[in-house]
Amino acid sequence: MNKPAAYSITTVVVIIFGVFFLYPVGMTLAVAFEGENGGFTMDYVIGVFSNPVYVEGLWNALMMGVFSTLVSLLIAFPLALASHRWVFPGKKWLSILILAPLVLPPFVGAVGVKQILGVTGSLNSLLIDIGLMSPNYPMDWLGEGRFWGVVIMNALHLYPILYMNIAATLTHLDPAMEQAAQNLGCSPLRRLRKITLPLCMPGIFAGAAIVFIWSFTELGVPLVFDYTRVASVQVFDGIKDLNANPMPYALVGVMLVISATVFAISKVLLGRSGLGSAPRPKTHDGEVRLNGMKGWAMSAAFLAVFFIACVPHLGVLLLSVTGDWYGTILPESMTTAHYSEALGHPLVVPSIKNSLIYASCSTMLDIVLGTAIAWVVVRSTIRGRVVLDAVMMLPLAVPGLVLAFGYIAVTQKGEMLHWMVGDPANPLLLLVAAYAVRRLPYVVRAAVAGLQQSNIALEEAARTLGASPLRTLKRVGVPLIGANLVAGGILAFAFAMLEVSDSLILAQQAEHYPVTKAIYSLLSTLGNGHELASALGVWAMIFLGISIMGAFVILGKRGGSIFRM
Repeated sequence: MNKPAAYSITTVVVIIFGVFFLYPVGMTLAVAFEGENGGFTMDYVIGVFSNPVYVEGLWNALMMGVFSTLVSLLIAFPLALASHRWVFPGKKWLSILILAPLVLPPFVGAVGVKQILGVTGSLNSLLIDIGLMSPNYPMDWLGEGRFWGVVIMNALHLYPILYMNIAATLTHLDPAMEQAAQNLGCSPLRRLRKITLPLCMPGIFAGAAIVFIWSFTELGVPLVFDYTRVASVQVFDGIKDLNANPMPYALVGVMLVISATVFAISKVLLGRSGLGSAPRPKTHDGEVRLNGMKGWAMSAAFLAVFFIACVPHLGVLLLSVTGDWYGTILPESMTTAHYSEALGHPLVVPSIKNSLIYASCSTMLDIVLGTAIAWVVVRSTIRGRVVLDAVMMLPLAVPGLVLAFGYIAVTQKGEMLHWMVGDPANPLLLLVAAYAVRRLPYVVRAAVAGLQQSNIALEEAARTLGASPLRTLKRVGVPLIGANLVAGGILAFAFAMLEVSDSLILAQQAEHYPVTKAIYSLLSTLGNGHELASALGVWAMIFLGISIMGAFVILGKRGGSIFRM
């Protein structure tokens, strides 16, 4: 790519990114630090830390992020290590199955978990029936206040992100280092502690940072569990009084600073580590085949994780077909009426249509911008392309909660982007922009991976024969990375369809609800609201499952790079 074209693309991308990402995020901070007379003030932030309710919410959110990350790591690291070192029966399919938690939005899964692990849920009913629990003193498995219930839901939903990052790191390690330690008599446990674990740190930090930020700002699960003493829910509740109360902006600003700090620490640690890449990749010769009972035991371990992770999915599925289910192990009666009734509900079909429009438009934007950015990063020689690549990953560090509040701030009357709301208010452009910005890193990473592995000689041959840069891109470059763009686009579309934070905050009127806001609204409906929400959740689960599995079948082992900062 010639330098003028690269600079032109970079300029356009930076302007778009600045207007629709940096400006809203900056406005969030500006409102948080702007006094009544327009000057800088720390009063609101000090007010956050002076208010014991806000302090408790921040502390709970912080602990929620820390423990969700630790539990996710405890699940993901042994699985990734086992998949890296051993061959066992059904390994290929089991490695795909353990990604199943990604196919269900965690706040929908929380409904199923409450039905199974609640005081009157299936597990307690089973233990009471077999005489292991007194019906007068049932166990509250989710814990008082629901903190551990939120942690479990976050961990079961997010451990695949850590698994993919660690697995991707392990595949690029130099086996000679472990082999040398083994030849010197190092025990397997010491080898793990001294060699393998330090080498895995880039993948661990990359995945853990995303899991922490995601969990720290998780909104849907605490709402479903009625866990209100957490910062994300306090911010959500503050939407009703934004004009008269700047404290929610200050709280969002504090959350942004914490998230950005975690992101920066992760980047610094990753940048200092030179152990993540090997001079030669791992080959299949390094894998040991487990025969007999050892192999089947490892397969059983993967299956066990899969089944535990699918408890929320099972609960949602059973709830979607239940006729009566209270205080019993399984529903006393079943029906498929909830599916047809859900599709006939005035919220459901319009919400599906809205989500398809929002997600399709945002995905098209992501593919165009992601391809252009990747081309500059990989095919150009301009200065600053590495910085451009790093900046495009920033949306992974900024929670949807923060970005949504930023869009609220920049679309108020008199602000530069007020035209995006219109009159009467319609959040279409806001949601398309928010979805596109937050999912852009997936398409960029997928396109970069494709360009790095494609043969540049084919493009050079086209240019030698007189093809223009645009024609070369259209006829040679894009077909070469087509599979990667499809995979990145599928992920961007699927996650946009089931985005939670942006949807709950930016869509305030029923006619504009996306699917996730419709599900949340149904959960608060009297009567069979939970059943209808579960039925819609099952449709969403099937859709997202097919999308994610298709994307990772296309990307193969490169799938872990999609979730890297």
